Amino acid sequence: MISKKSLPDLKALAEFESNLIPGGVVYGTIEGDTMTWVKYSDGLDLDVFYVGLKLDKNSTTMTAIREKKIMYQDVPRSVYGTRLKIASIPIIDEEGNSIGAFSMAIPRLHPVVKAFPDFAPMLSEMFSEGVQLRLTDLNKFVATQSSQKFDIPSLKKGIDLSENLIESRVIKSKKTETQEIDALEYGVPIRVSAYPLFDDDTNEVVGTFSVTTPKEVASTLRSMSANLENNLTGISSTIQELAASASEIHANQQNLNDTINEITALSEKINEVSSFIKDIADETKMLGLNASIEAARAGEYGRGFGVVAKEIGRLSEQSKNTIPKITKLTQDIMAKVEASNKKSESSLSASQEQAAATEEITASIEEITSTSEELNKIAHSL
Repeated sequence: MISKKSLPDLKALAEFESNLIPGGVVYGTIEGDTMTWVKYSDGLDLDVFYVGLKLDKNSTTMTAIREKKIMYQDVPRSVYGTRLKIASIPIIDEEGNSIGAFSMAIPRLHPVVKAFPDFAPMLSEMFSEGVQLRLTDLNKFVATQSSQKFDIPSLKKGIDLSENLIESRVIKSKKTETQEIDALEYGVPIRVSAYPLFDDDTNEVVGTFSVTTPKEVASTLRSMSANLENNLTGISSTIQELAASASEIHANQQNLNDTINEITALSEKINEVSSFIKDIADETKMLGLNASIEAARAGEYGRGFGVVAKEIGRLSEQSKNTIPKITKLTQDIMAKVEASNKKSESSLSASQEQAAATEEITASIEEITSTSEELNKIAHSL
């Protein structure tokens, strides 16, 4: 118990210690059933105790005064909107009468909530794209910490929890949840992971801790990967068509090469025919000469035969004169065919190389496509 005479010193000590207790504290004195003095830790958002407050006769403090003994109580959230641990010490006058109480109320904070002011500023700068860390009780945000690179201004300390927020769902389900949200809601795509915070004694959910990170890089990677994959698919399709065309060209060149070889063979046969014609022309000329000799011997009776013999000789000479022309044409054909044959062989070789190169490009495109798919998986995992 506390002597009335020592109360001023106790108040002075409380003024000093109020900002030394982690999580904050509220000190108060009660005279009769009325609170006459209150001291809050700086920054403690708790306005349930104030000078002039009338206490219920069944409260912990009034019981301590009546029974002249120190009383402790864990106050649930339903009473003051936050969980408290209250200690009340009776104040005794010179006659030993209990005239009031000195009370101390400490918010019952989850360890994560207590440590939040210490670890949150450091943790917030460890995310390359930025982060917002948030703490809630069962009704509202109680603390937030944003990095320099990223913030969600609409989610701040004191803002009530709406039903559509992930924190509300985690409180109901009592399970960790992760959600990805597109850029329409907060201006950038984000990923939120929320974790329920449990009371050590009752194992009931008392709040949540959530981590929100922007996913602009991952979204950009996914978009780039999708575009790359689509473009590669189109390129691969085009190259496959090119490969099919190259194969067809190769087949056509092969057929052309075969045709040129056949023409070469026919030209050689033309030479043979020309040689045969020359032989016939020579023999015909000889026959015409013999016929002229015989016509001269026959005199008047062989004159007609002589005309025929002369005509045979003329035809023989014409045939013989035609042979060089045929030979020249054949040689020209052979030269053209040989030139075409060389071009055909070169084209055939080029088409073979094109087909081989196309196959290599197709294989490379498939490898790049595979890499793009892996990149897409990585982007989704970020």
